[in-house]
Amino acid sequence: MAHLFRLDASIRPEGVSVSRDLADAFENAWATEHPGAPVTRRDVGMHPMPIINAAQHGARHVPEASRTDEQWQAIKLGTSLGDELLEADAYLFAVPLYNWNLPAGLHSWVDWILSDERIGLGGSEPLAGRPAVVVHSRGGGYGAGTPREGWDHAEPYVMRVLSDVLKLDVTVVTAELTLAGVVPAMAHLQEQATESLRLANRDAEDHARRLADLVRPADDAFRSDRARIAS
Repeated sequence: MAHLFRLDASIRPEGVSVSRDLADAFENAWATEHPGAPVTRRDVGMHPMPIINAAQHGARHVPEASRTDEQWQAIKLGTSLGDELLEADAYLFAVPLYNWNLPAGLHSWVDWILSDERIGLGGSEPLAGRPAVVVHSRGGGYGAGTPREGWDHAEPYVMRVLSDVLKLDVTVVTAELTLAGVVPAMAHLQEQATESLRLANRDAEDHARRLADLVRPADDAFRSDRARIAS
């Protein structure tokens, strides 16, 4: 049965978070294709990871007999987070833009998963080729030709980690101008914002169905091989 991993990075709760709403649209469409299939949820916005320190980050390189309790716990946490990724067939990342960058909770999560030697640089790239969608929301306009083109530093970073390091097959769905309804100076952009959100919801649902089809043929032999890699 297809297994979806979903990560939310917004510090805003459901109903007032565009990225969460887009992720819900994706997940609902996915559930229609895979009813009852497991979904692992990791909310690093409402429940962020602790900031990793030097001792924790280097814990795996310390001889076992010399590791502190803190270092053993760090290895346990990194391994647990890595297992969540290894056990999934497809991935959904809901990433808002905060102060032109990614949320702090997401950055901490990245630090922790890369502490898992199976996942990080130099590992065996066990996630290579698996499909992922990033639903990305940003309050302003940052597209080509806009005054703030290039100010969105979250999307390039997320793509660097998910695509270049983890080797996931990543598609990005973006809704922008999301603050047009609350910032008076952006009121004239409300129509564009509404259309951007409509298209993002449509694309999120379309990509959910696409990913559902991609993982549908997974057979027992494939899953057995995956379990071997994760062990």
